[in-house]
Amino acid sequence: MTATLEPTAAPDAPVATFDSLNPANGDLVGTYPIASKAEVDAAVARAREAAGWWGNLTFAERAEHLLTWRSVITRRIAQLAHLSHLETGKPHGDAQLEIVLAIDHIAWAAKNAKKVLGPHKVSSGLLMANQASTVEYKALGVVGVIGPWNYPVFTPMGSIAYALAAGNTVVFKPSEYTPGVGQWLADTFSEVVHGRAVLQVVTGLGETGNALCTADVDKLAFTGSGPTGKKVMAACAQNLTPVIIEAGGKDSLIVDEDADISKAAEAALWGGMSNAGQTCIGTERVYVHERVFDQFMAEILDQAKGLRAGADAGAKIGPITMPSQLGIIKSHIDDAIAKGATVALGGADAVGERFVQPTILTHVPEDSTEITEETFGPTLAINPVASMDEAISRTNATAYGLAGAVFSKKQGMEIARQIRSGMTSVNSVIAFAGVPTLPFGGVGQSGFGRIHGPDGLKEFTYAKAITRQKFKPVMMLTSFTRDAKTDGKVATLITLMHGGKKTLK
Repeated sequence: MTATLEPTAAPDAPVATFDSLNPANGDLVGTYPIASKAEVDAAVARAREAAGWWGNLTFAERAEHLLTWRSVITRRIAQLAHLSHLETGKPHGDAQLEIVLAIDHIAWAAKNAKKVLGPHKVSSGLLMANQASTVEYKALGVVGVIGPWNYPVFTPMGSIAYALAAGNTVVFKPSEYTPGVGQWLADTFSEVVHGRAVLQVVTGLGETGNALCTADVDKLAFTGSGPTGKKVMAACAQNLTPVIIEAGGKDSLIVDEDADISKAAEAALWGGMSNAGQTCIGTERVYVHERVFDQFMAEILDQAKGLRAGADAGAKIGPITMPSQLGIIKSHIDDAIAKGATVALGGADAVGERFVQPTILTHVPEDSTEITEETFGPTLAINPVASMDEAISRTNATAYGLAGAVFSKKQGMEIARQIRSGMTSVNSVIAFAGVPTLPFGGVGQSGFGRIHGPDGLKEFTYAKAITRQKFKPVMMLTSFTRDAKTDGKVATLITLMHGGKKTLK
């Protein structure tokens, strides 16, 4: 048994479908059903029933299933990477890299769920000293996940694996550009749990995603654009369904005058160009101290020699997966050039029918769309700054607040702490994404909520507080038998505890 939905229509009625195409050449990768609202609701109902089994397993039992799934994915990593390559166009090596990171996150979530979510004793304080207090984190029930196409394994796994480890069942709607990857994940997990509807996939277009938002799920995790995230929130609001939103970013990389220029250039180039720039936590802006700006530009242009987009084995950059993004990328490049930016690499002719060649612009006006809006293509806007204060100010002058990077030998941590974003890497780029213990998420127009780490596990639970009376209270406060003498003692006690002026040491 697999996680594939069974159509509810009559046997002779046509089933609505859509095609998954290879963005590098337009070839057909697969054809998938468009799940209707009734089919989505049916999947959620099956998940609700399966939650009775999955949620009642011990943490250790769930971990065993998740670790088995991890092993299955690991053994079949080449198969999954090839499927991701076909649907996204990204090189096999890049596809494998995101799967490797996803595998590590599955393992961490499985092994640490009990430690993070299991019962914990907490202090009851002096007033309630007769009570033993504990807090634990209970599964919500059924979690809906709407995933993106740019990292079709790693990104949704940050919700799927953590929700499963916490004891929830999951209904996953993958992007219409990568339905095969989503189906593969659901099918392999189904093997592990012997066909139980613990993780199901519903394929389709926007209406299918909307149906999942309005279905009987207990929480919904979404990754995608800001405008779509707002629609998701509006749809989920109908049932007061809480959401996690991981939207876009306009992340910057800051280069201080004492930075390792070669490493900073290498990081900026990879952060901006890998996956054809289609990375929400990728680098789109670079602010370089003016004293090392010329050195930095010489270094990054030297490293960019031979770097190109294409479908052949020698190309390290794949196609633009979503065709509509090509127009946005071109408009940003054109706007920057029209406003006075200097073309250092690529430029106006870099945008083709399927591929965009690496483009580096300098002295880009801060009011151009290349600076203010998410480009999501292999472009970098590199500007000199007079100081790190200016770099920080320009970095924070955006409605986004997802991630970023800092290269500095002495001030790296100090600068990182002043950046308004959910994540920052010092002397590396996007390293935080590979650390399972760290939370992942943004602020502002980049969304809210966290996946990964203890915060990610707790996102898919609710806190359950329990007190147990250990012995009779010295003063009975929660009773109508409480008298004026007791009230006086309470006033004296609270004054002794909190009435004096004390400073923190």
